[in-house]
Amino acid sequence: MPSSILVDDGNHPIVVAIDKDKHSPSAVKWAVDDLVISNQTLVLVHVRMKNSTNRRTGTTKGCGAADETAPPLTRGLGSSPDDDDISATFVEAGDNGAGQSSNRGLSDQNTHKVFTPFRAYSARKGIAVKEVVIEDISVSKGLLDYINSYRVTNIVLGASSRSAFSRKFWTHDVPTIVNKAAPDYCTIYVISKGKQQSVRPAAKPLASSSARVPSSQPWSAARLSNYSEPEDVARSAYMRSEQNIGTSNASMDSFDVHTIWSSPSDAPPNRGSVDVTAQNLDFTQVSVNDSCSSSSSWEAEMNRLKLELRQTMDMYNTACKEAVSAHQTAKELSQWKMEEGSRFKQARISEEAALAIAETEKVKGRAAIEAAQKSQMLAEIEAKRRKYAELKARRETEEKNLALNDLCQNNIRYRKYTIEEIELTTKNFSNSEKIGEGGYGPVYKGRLDHTPVAIKALRSDAAQGMQQFKQEVQVLGLMRHPNMVLLLGACPEYGCLVYEFMNNGSLEDRLFRKGNTPPIPWEIRFKIAAEIATGLLFLHQAKPEPLVHRDLKPGNILLDSNYACKISDVGLARLVPPSVADCVTQYHMTSAAGTFCYIDPEYQQTGKLGTKSDVYSLGVMLLQIITARSPMGLTHHVERAIESGTFSDILDPTVPNWPIEEALNYAKLSLKCAELRKKDRPDLGSVILPELNRLKEFGMSCMTSTAYSSS
Repeated sequence: MPSSILVDDGNHPIVVAIDKDKHSPSAVKWAVDDLVISNQTLVLVHVRMKNSTNRRTGTTKGCGAADETAPPLTRGLGSSPDDDDISATFVEAGDNGAGQSSNRGLSDQNTHKVFTPFRAYSARKGIAVKEVVIEDISVSKGLLDYINSYRVTNIVLGASSRSAFSRKFWTHDVPTIVNKAAPDYCTIYVISKGKQQSVRPAAKPLASSSARVPSSQPWSAARLSNYSEPEDVARSAYMRSEQNIGTSNASMDSFDVHTIWSSPSDAPPNRGSVDVTAQNLDFTQVSVNDSCSSSSSWEAEMNRLKLELRQTMDMYNTACKEAVSAHQTAKELSQWKMEEGSRFKQARISEEAALAIAETEKVKGRAAIEAAQKSQMLAEIEAKRRKYAELKARRETEEKNLALNDLCQNNIRYRKYTIEEIELTTKNFSNSEKIGEGGYGPVYKGRLDHTPVAIKALRSDAAQGMQQFKQEVQVLGLMRHPNMVLLLGACPEYGCLVYEFMNNGSLEDRLFRKGNTPPIPWEIRFKIAAEIATGLLFLHQAKPEPLVHRDLKPGNILLDSNYACKISDVGLARLVPPSVADCVTQYHMTSAAGTFCYIDPEYQQTGKLGTKSDVYSLGVMLLQIITARSPMGLTHHVERAIESGTFSDILDPTVPNWPIEEALNYAKLSLKCAELRKKDRPDLGSVILPELNRLKEFGMSCMTSTAYSSS
């Protein structure tokens, strides 16, 4: 309970208003569990309705309405509109026309049924219970009369069973009226479903005298006279009621609750109440009828007219509110209809779009199936062609096995040097005689047979070193070409190769001016490019099998004192059957070999080796010859320079007087050689070498004319 509520000290009884509605049992249970303390009295109060027109005859209608509606059809305290069966019972008990005694018997029987469920519950709990029946024309008026007469400090009411929407427009239910009109020393609890729905705490404690508890004895005429109001008080209350009625403008909210029930004809609850103790569980009721004199008949008629006026005003207000509600409902239904129509239209549009998409997907699916069937057919044709080419290559390989075996054995003629001779000329492989380093091993300068030589020594940790040694001896020992390095001899026991000495070292050292050497003129660069292509074509046209270098780069191009170039380092070269050298299917290698940035991308990805794999390396190297730049992303930089018109800026700046037009043709040919796909690269013998020879002749003619003019 809230701390602001004035807690009863135990001397005042707890009053619970009950009826046949569904909230009365929960209200009684809550009061017993949360309010009643030891040796405290619980008073159960039931208001039995009666019509003002039947007061003279004493005819009553048992009811405890939760809202102040028309008396002929009232509802139980806190009941819902579903409790019409209870109200109908009371109406029949008062309208069956059997006379006063029969009506009284039926009302007493119905009243007895109201208290029956609570007697057993209170007996089990061991609580002293008093039962009080009040006869009045209004439930709220009877309860307020009882609170004022007996100075009730705590009263428990069942909540109204109306919906929240109904309570918003209907403020005349019993809990609301009692909350507004009860004296400020009374605490009012409203209970719903066993829980406290609301509480109106007492604003101040009861003044002096304690509350009056109804006696357990039946009512008597003497006791009624003791609690009846004096006639002048009743008349003054009636006059106040007249004034309030006259000044109101037919508005339900302008009525003063206190003046409505303070009429002389509607006395406090002492006019029709019964007290029953908890020890005597027999239902006892004493009904006391008002003694009406002829002088007060006009007052009863006035009260009846006031009540009818009030009921008419209530019905009017209710009709207005229902009309407003109906208008709002119609507006909401119209809005809902418009929204539903919009949603339906949107759904129809979405359905049409979905059908169109489905039809498009169906067409795409049919096209994909046709494309798959076509691809499968092409794949089958390609598989047949590949199988035929492989069979042909296998047959040619078998026919030439004898020649290849002889080539791989000791039939190769070359000068054999001892390790002592090599150590002597290299000063035991001294670093002072070292002139370079390769993947095979270090290269030393020496002199054998009165001839300057370059000695390549096999590094102990070189991968596949002996295999490269044998490959290079096989290739260079059987071949002679002006643009191929000359193999003078070898030391097979220690894997040392002896070459002719090239005074200007490698092309890579001269392009990047290692040792601060002078730059190579553009005329010599064109000549070097043509000679490299000539030597490469010689390898590709080798008999009985074409040779693919696989590691063509500036570091493997050697220059003599006259800048004549020779291709070296053929240890990674591979023999490719001529039947597959230029066909749709290339010779398949299990692992790619070569130097990064120079390896054919297609060969690196698929392992398919062909003569055009060397063409890609040649294209990158040709671009380096005119730009003297790193091979990383070089093709992209040259393409961008050509597109942006800044090609002259990418040429080697250390070389003056570049022929821009000829250099541009040279660069475009190099870019074609460096295409990603093999089929897009030009042929070395029919396209590349003729163009490079033309540029070589152009450069030589320019050099000759320059030398002639200078002389």
